[in-house]
Amino acid sequence: MIEFIYAIVSVVFVLGVMIVVHEFGHFAAAKSLGVRVETFSIGFGKRLFGFARGGTDYRVSALPFGGYVKMAGENPMEERTGDPGEFMSHSRWQRFLIAIAGPAMNILLAIGLLTFIFMVHFERPVYVEKPAVIGWVGEGSPAEKAGLQPGDRIVDIGGQAINTWEDVLPRIALTPNHPVSITVQRGSESLTKTITPVAVGEDAIGDAGWEPVGRSSVVMVEESMPAAQAGLQVGDEILAVDGNPLRTPPSMIQMIQASGGKPIILSVLRDGQEMKITVTPKLEDQNGRKAYKIGVLNDFQTKVDRLPLKKAFSKSLDENKRNSMLILELVKKMVERKVSMKTMSGPIGIARLSGRAARQPGWMPLLMVMAIISLNLGIFNLFPIPILDGGLILLLLIEGAMRRDISQTVKERIYQAAFVCLILFAGVVIFNDVMKLLPGLARHIQ
Repeated sequence: MIEFIYAIVSVVFVLGVMIVVHEFGHFAAAKSLGVRVETFSIGFGKRLFGFARGGTDYRVSALPFGGYVKMAGENPMEERTGDPGEFMSHSRWQRFLIAIAGPAMNILLAIGLLTFIFMVHFERPVYVEKPAVIGWVGEGSPAEKAGLQPGDRIVDIGGQAINTWEDVLPRIALTPNHPVSITVQRGSESLTKTITPVAVGEDAIGDAGWEPVGRSSVVMVEESMPAAQAGLQVGDEILAVDGNPLRTPPSMIQMIQASGGKPIILSVLRDGQEMKITVTPKLEDQNGRKAYKIGVLNDFQTKVDRLPLKKAFSKSLDENKRNSMLILELVKKMVERKVSMKTMSGPIGIARLSGRAARQPGWMPLLMVMAIISLNLGIFNLFPIPILDGGLILLLLIEGAMRRDISQTVKERIYQAAFVCLILFAGVVIFNDVMKLLPGLARHIQ
């Protein structure tokens, strides 16, 4: 129940801010260019309260999911009166500015949010910015089948140069169930392999079955379990198990299973001092099968930076540019049927993501989610689909090239067809969201 409440409250807040910011872009551009704005509403449906000023009704409406702006004469299917305050009475370049102002505000919000995050609390795993050296390869994984080994350094994926793990993650995630060429450096040798990442998780993203080289920190210790009884603490860095260096956190699971329940010696770094801790794994039931556990959760070490304004802004621009390219690549691969539609999320998916972020300590996780969603919303609205801002921009560009308006009848047919397509698309996305909530039903349907 608590999870549901977090999801509802956070999605209302996130989508509300996203859409109000978007509509404010249209509103501000329209007002500055002399277009009469009849309504600026926060929320949809019945008007609850508000005030009128300058010919605009500023209102709060009953349904708190975003908002809208109504401009005089903006509907191309309405008959024009010639009023100079109407949207259609303005020149094409002015209408272009009004149309693009909404998505531009979403993109600017994403830039602003990331700049703030980078200035205040920029936390990420240490390994992300390190060379892409493989620390662990899962048994039977695509990486093992391709002949990759711990210690291999990834230098190229699909013809694109790889410098750090930050370059690797999206390249693999966007190629589920499709072979991709990969070049690794092994000692003095350069080897080229073909790997086919498997689709994993509810979003069906690609996974190669490897883990990066990275230092391991204890993030949770279960009470009454062997690790807690032996004195292991949150924040300890695990260096080795029985003298074998721990190159990556996930490999510790295999090491514990290999012990067969015999005591293991953990080499631990605490407050700059190395110590040895002996732990005896305990056999427990895990998802219907027996497994040895010590009651500890370890993960990759993270670091926190606080960048000055100039560097934070520059990094925000770089990150948003990179994320924009990934969004466009994702759409391209979905069109090519190389990536499943399951990777897309609608309101339900956004609610779950926002709820998880809201439950984490501090505001930064939620602000990060808001930045990502805002960028997605801005780019999505620029797609050349009628009804969306990008569709209006496309029609304006076509009319500009033709030096005359497209006939009203043609516009009506275009908007009617686009509306049907958009409804079908929304239905598919919401269906995906429901299937992710009901995995048992999804398996039955498949």
